[in-house]
Amino acid sequence: MSGVVAQIIDGKALAQAIRTELREQAAALQVKGVRPGLSVFLVGDDPASALYVRNKHKACESVGVFSEEQRLPATLSQDELINLVKAANANPKIHGILVQLPLPDHIDKRVILETIAAEKDVDGFHPYNMGGLLEGNPRVVACTPKGVVKMIESTGISIEGKRAVVVGRSQIVGKPAAMLLLERHATVTICHSRTQDLGSRCREADILIVAAGKARMIGADMVKPGAVVIDVGMNLVDKGFVGDVDFESVSEVAGWISPVPGGVGPMTIAMLLENTVEAAARAAK
Repeated sequence: MSGVVAQIIDGKALAQAIRTELREQAAALQVKGVRPGLSVFLVGDDPASALYVRNKHKACESVGVFSEEQRLPATLSQDELINLVKAANANPKIHGILVQLPLPDHIDKRVILETIAAEKDVDGFHPYNMGGLLEGNPRVVACTPKGVVKMIESTGISIEGKRAVVVGRSQIVGKPAAMLLLERHATVTICHSRTQDLGSRCREADILIVAAGKARMIGADMVKPGAVVIDVGMNLVDKGFVGDVDFESVSEVAGWISPVPGGVGPMTIAMLLENTVEAAARAAK
């Protein structure tokens, strides 16, 4: 090990600075008679989802975004949820719509996400918005990857020309993160559960993003000295939450590293607020 202690990428502080800017933007919109509005649908009683929704509601209040929360029983039918989403699509006071995942098994997630009006899809999961990202013409970008890129940029490191490795190929994080890095002219490799010799792939990375959902799977021997390491993982273990990166050992090798908690999580919520305020600004025009 190099003995060099990595600089911490403080997602909490970065998110706070973004929220300060958003508060000013939301106030400017209100002067024009537009208050940014977010409608959140929570189906069932998953405790983690309920906590996320509560945190999002508090965050909205902190920047002057109106937020309405619809808590719905797990027995709600797919057609009933579709009708509620369509009503929010038609409501001019609502600029962002978020359906909290996971949904009960009898509801088809894809059908619901496609029902949300693309311009109100502040999660960035609608096929239209995903397609725009693939085209290099993003309109609404998924919150976590958008936050991850801002965290990388906050280090002052140029993404252009760098080797970037994304561990995880989910629609929510891995794939959109890779597209955003490609758009910024990085050379990108996506790794996943069937990648052979994951360690050697990761060691090539100037920028390493880990979103695989496996506690401490990336150790110091898998990281290039001086690399920027962004840990998207959030895994519950005996002593609380840990990431997908073994923070203690990797922070002795990496140049920059994001902690868990206090890294990507606060940035994801900040990007949700940013997407909502941007949607309100588009509607105001």
